[in-house]
Amino acid sequence: MIKLYLSLAMCCLLFFTATAQNRIVTGQVSDAKTGETLIGVSILLKGTTQGTSSDGNGKFSISVPDNAAVLVFNYVGYANREVTVGTQRQISIKMSPDETTLNDVVVIGYGTVKKRDLTGAVVSVKGDDIAKVPSANPLESIQGKVPGVDITRSSGSASSGVNINIRGTRSISAGNGPLIIVDGVQYGSLQDLNANDIASMEILKDASSTAIYGSRGANGVILVTTKKGISGQAVVSLNSYYGISQVARYPGVMDGQQFVEQRRQAYRTTGNWASPADDIKIFNSAEYAAVQNNQFTNYQDLLLHDGSQQDYQLGVRAGTEKTKAYFSLDYLNEKGILKNDRSGRYSARLNLDQTIGKYFTTGMQAQFTHYEIDNRRDPLNQANKISPLGDAFDAQGNFIVYPLAGTSVNPLADEQPDVYSGKSIINRTLLSAYMELKPIKGLVIRSNLGVNLNTDRTGTFADRYSIDRNGSVPKATYSASNSHLINIENFVTYNKEIKDHSFTLTGINSLLFNRSDNIAASGENQLLKSQLFYALGNTQNQAVTTAYNMSNLISYAGRINYAYKGKYLLTATGRTDGSSKLAQANQWAFFPSAAVAWRISDEQFLKDSKVISDLKVKYSYGIAGSDNIGAYSTQSSLSRIAFGYDETSVPAYTYSPRIGNVDLTWEKTKTSDFGLEIGLFKNRITATFDYYDSKTYDLLLNRSLPPTDGVTSVTQNIAKTRNKGIEIFISSKNLEGRDFKWSTNLTFSRNVEKITELAGGAQSDVLNSWFVGSPVQAFYDYQKIGIWQTGEETEAAKYGQKPGDIRVADLNNDGKIDATNDRKIIGTNRPKWSGGLENTFSYKSWDLNVYVFARIGQTIYPDFLRRYDPQGVANSTTVINYWTPENPSNDYPRPNKNISLASTLYSSSLGYVDGSYVRLRNITLGYTVPKEIIQKSFVKSLRLYATARNPFTYTRSAFLKEYDPERGGSENAPMTKLYTFGLNATF
Repeated sequence: MIKLYLSLAMCCLLFFTATAQNRIVTGQVSDAKTGETLIGVSILLKGTTQGTSSDGNGKFSISVPDNAAVLVFNYVGYANREVTVGTQRQISIKMSPDETTLNDVVVIGYGTVKKRDLTGAVVSVKGDDIAKVPSANPLESIQGKVPGVDITRSSGSASSGVNINIRGTRSISAGNGPLIIVDGVQYGSLQDLNANDIASMEILKDASSTAIYGSRGANGVILVTTKKGISGQAVVSLNSYYGISQVARYPGVMDGQQFVEQRRQAYRTTGNWASPADDIKIFNSAEYAAVQNNQFTNYQDLLLHDGSQQDYQLGVRAGTEKTKAYFSLDYLNEKGILKNDRSGRYSARLNLDQTIGKYFTTGMQAQFTHYEIDNRRDPLNQANKISPLGDAFDAQGNFIVYPLAGTSVNPLADEQPDVYSGKSIINRTLLSAYMELKPIKGLVIRSNLGVNLNTDRTGTFADRYSIDRNGSVPKATYSASNSHLINIENFVTYNKEIKDHSFTLTGINSLLFNRSDNIAASGENQLLKSQLFYALGNTQNQAVTTAYNMSNLISYAGRINYAYKGKYLLTATGRTDGSSKLAQANQWAFFPSAAVAWRISDEQFLKDSKVISDLKVKYSYGIAGSDNIGAYSTQSSLSRIAFGYDETSVPAYTYSPRIGNVDLTWEKTKTSDFGLEIGLFKNRITATFDYYDSKTYDLLLNRSLPPTDGVTSVTQNIAKTRNKGIEIFISSKNLEGRDFKWSTNLTFSRNVEKITELAGGAQSDVLNSWFVGSPVQAFYDYQKIGIWQTGEETEAAKYGQKPGDIRVADLNNDGKIDATNDRKIIGTNRPKWSGGLENTFSYKSWDLNVYVFARIGQTIYPDFLRRYDPQGVANSTTVINYWTPENPSNDYPRPNKNISLASTLYSSSLGYVDGSYVRLRNITLGYTVPKEIIQKSFVKSLRLYATARNPFTYTRSAFLKEYDPERGGSENAPMTKLYTFGLNATF
């Protein structure tokens, strides 16, 4: 019995001793100003790897030792706090926003750094800022907000993407798009991502920051980090919006009376019309009857409708101290402004992080995206040129295939039952798995496996009386492709501090495997319409092609980040890449870079400055490479041709038009960047300034060859380009009152792009419109100076012309116009500058965001300004003001029934116009329901908002008053403006 009591006493002693040594501390973290609880705050026991994070209510629980434990609280956008626990078991933590944001963590290649320690040109955009503008593509939300990043939308169709260019066009023939990395894996399109899944997006622009990606980063890098789970109580978020889309600006066509008048003028010029009594001579009987009865049709009005865009995203963040998970479901449905133009996107995301023991962490980020798209060929090019005379439907409502028994099919044909079908199904899977080991303090060993799987198929069926077939036999097409990209990466990072010196060493090995194959098949005159494109075996004139593509990239890289006293900073990077796309002897290349920075504000002479609160200067220089061309460019291939002996066909082959080059090597770019970062008045005003100069040489250029060679082109390392420019970003907190706040962001970008050398030292390649000293894309043509007017007959006759004809400049004043001496560079589609101005206001629970974007100085060559038929057969654009004796216009030549536009002298000079525009890009009004109203419900936060996107656009040129110049010239699939209503809620 005594032994039993002794045993119990010993157990109690051990229990109380253990309890005395460790205890559970609980608490809650909130914003010091607003009192709002903070979710996902990192809480670490100082000097250990033991930690946790706050849950959905800002609460936390952590086991701490009894000997003067210190907890470190870290949260993005807030100043770090260290709290000595003492004997407390429950604590309340108030965190203050870090007004300087210098401690914000910025994602860079294969790691993170604090913003204050950045040496390269990196811009970080938080996910919340991206989600402010509802859009199908997150890149649309940052248009104009990041200096040096030019983003435009290619069309207004439901499934259209965006074009993105960072710091100008470097290459002429090779690709210029940036590298996109999502959770460490190379990815093709950000259109698959919902903005609410994004934690941050970093844009890497200079050689120092992109060099760690070697050849893949030559055109800039976009890093996307998605949200992760949190420990504690689960947080459920719901983000949804519904919007109505409308045509923003679209050029109209002539109405019936205007069309009739143009036809009359075309015949008047040749003496075949003098008055309306002559209409019977210039219109056929059906047309004449329509004119007499005022039967006119505006096909644009019949084709264009309001569209819609709606999105529903549900996210869950949860976990424990060891296991954290983020799960998201999203559905996006977009209906275009044309019937049968629809895109449905279904996506699911799962991010997991698991800590095993003290040293090992593993996890994965996975996303699956499924698209169901209804495609259609754009009917507007048909609607814009067809005669407006007559009706689209007869008196009984029956569809008229050929209005007025003409030869042009009705533009509404594809909308009729069983006439046209175009459907695409796309599946994309993105998987990133990692294992991370931290065996000793400061050392991180990590392995990543990234997999990007894509499958898609597209089928079309066009019946006999569809727009494309226009009376010929029905045709069906079917194409499918499969691709996979596998990225295996191993890297080691070691952090060490020795007194005033701190080091971060990074070593990387990367292997990239890229495979794809595709098939395309077609057939005509299938047996049944209902078979669409699924039974090509039942068709005639069948054709099948297949293709395969493979490329590999092996890389080794190293980087050192060094800081002395936190104010003298150095980053040095070296990367070696080996590409299978290039010639065997030239596959490997080394790409070095270095950057230095000086935090002047940390010096003693600025420590007490009341004006300058932050000041840093930085400089970087590096070399990047590009192999962004098609695989097998080093190889020549054969193609099959038709051949026969007498009446017998036999197989025959010849060289493909493009011949291989066995000497291909890397395209390289040398870039220097000088930057300045400054903060004034306790960082109430902050600004960054960057000047860069990029010189690209050994361009991978498709060079034209003389036809006598038997081939037409070859890819060679020839020519040089140069891009230099300035980038400015200014942010100010204008008012910081208790209830009212007002902040402003201003961005400005100017890039000067030019070709500095062409093959063989030539100054120009007129066939491709390449000119030394001009941007890669330049418009080279006659300079139109007006229309020859009445009274100028003698001068016009010297050039073989007469009043009403196009007048162009005689550049060398030799009394004649010729293509060699009288053409010049009219302009370029590159803007002189672009920028944005964003103002954000908040008053109590209300918030208002207004964003204006400008793109100034580019020339565009719109299709609609060349949609002019001087013969009066096809319709023309309303804005076209043609010359007549009574209307001495200087815009367009006189109508003439005997001369088509293509045959009109100098007609190519028509349509060049200043494409400068200023756009109210976004205006959002939001209301956050006060916490005291919802505190007793299960709803944690609720915000309602309304947004107008692209509601107003101003163009410098009057010719563009009905056109959206962001398109750059195309007129198919009109651009849209979008009005949305949405909510953001957490539970």
